[in-house]
Amino acid sequence: MTRLLPSTSLRLALAFAGLFIVSSLALVGFLWWVTTGYLDREIDAVIVADTRAVGDRMRDFGLSGAIATINERITRAADERAIYLLTDPGLSPIAGNVDAWPGEVPSTAGWYDVRLLYHDVPHLTRVLSVDLPGHFHLLVGRDVQDRVAIRELILRSLAWAGAIGLGLALIGGVLVRRSILRRVEAIDRTTRAIVRGDLSQRVPSRDSSDEFDRLTRTINDMLAQIQILVDGVRNTSNAIAHDLRTPLAELRSRLEGVLRREPLAEGVAGELTDAVADIDRLIGIFNALLRLAEVDSGVQRAAFSEVDIAALVTQVAEFYEPLAEDKDQTLEADTVAPLVVRGDRFLIAQAVGNLIDNAIKYTPSGGRIHVSAIRKDGRCAIAVADSGPGIAADQRERATERFYRGDTSRGTPGVGLGLSLVSAVARLHGGTLDFADNQPGLIATLILPESGSVAVVPSGP
Repeated sequence: MTRLLPSTSLRLALAFAGLFIVSSLALVGFLWWVTTGYLDREIDAVIVADTRAVGDRMRDFGLSGAIATINERITRAADERAIYLLTDPGLSPIAGNVDAWPGEVPSTAGWYDVRLLYHDVPHLTRVLSVDLPGHFHLLVGRDVQDRVAIRELILRSLAWAGAIGLGLALIGGVLVRRSILRRVEAIDRTTRAIVRGDLSQRVPSRDSSDEFDRLTRTINDMLAQIQILVDGVRNTSNAIAHDLRTPLAELRSRLEGVLRREPLAEGVAGELTDAVADIDRLIGIFNALLRLAEVDSGVQRAAFSEVDIAALVTQVAEFYEPLAEDKDQTLEADTVAPLVVRGDRFLIAQAVGNLIDNAIKYTPSGGRIHVSAIRKDGRCAIAVADSGPGIAADQRERATERFYRGDTSRGTPGVGLGLSLVSAVARLHGGTLDFADNQPGLIATLILPESGSVAVVPSGP
């Protein structure tokens, strides 16, 4: 039930059921109020008429006329439960079909609802007490127990109708929820796949004219337009990177040839060497862009295999350990085995290497870097914690954008593609890249599904 309550369809069903039940109860209650009011007025009118008739005969013919009228009405009354009682000033019975003046009815005139025994069963009775000339007392009434029974029956019926209506509303809400949830889950699966980078996915449609299919067509048209724009930008950047990489490589070869062929003037060799280094940096940027494009396309999924994360993290940490020692830093690795992920071993190693390389780059001399691989909530968490300046909380969302450089990285070498590649590798494997404060420093955590639980996204076109 706790999973059903947040459902919009179930809440709507319950709301409509509540509105229907309340409106039905209000309508039936109004009808009951009008009906019982009419019956009460009719009963009161009959009682008043009988009372006036006895009073008139009393005034016209005296006590004998009143007694004769009461006896006549007892004999001819259509309602066998009609109450008539004429008493003297001391409330002693003179005529009527009641043995004694009811104890619940005072001697003062007025309307009263009392319970009188009928065949040893108490019945609710509506009575009118009036004073007659000579201080005589007259009591006239009608049994209204049937009306009470009908009212109780209607109330019980309303209670059962409300309970049944609520039950049907719950059943209807569950059925509506299942029907709507299937459509919503299809949209959710598609959007999740798109978030992971597969822009070719589309929301399935039933080719009908209902609201969901109209929404589906609108979403699919939007996705098609987004894919066209993204592919255009991606293809343009990839084409530029590919086309410029070749002439840059040729230019680099020519400059190296010039450096080797003949003695150069003082300072020229240094300038040429710096130019070669700049060209190498540009080629590295283009290679990184092409690598990112290759990862985003998802072609690597065909080569997925079982990867021992514990061993991989240990090997990558050992590879970067000399670089950390050159900066007088402490690099430690702590892993838990077995820890297996299904994915591309080279890409995961490159992602972990990028995280360690960033940590070494931004951690000051004498700092500490700790690399760990643990199992967390059924997933593999590879964390790289450093004691550097870290990333400000308001900049962490943009840290994985291409070419983004935070305030703390302005004076360090790099172009802002390392974390972009790590994020792309995480998406390729159905994982995430998270950042946290190490106080001081940064904790960058690459989270990947363990083998057997990885959610593989179909590759794009």
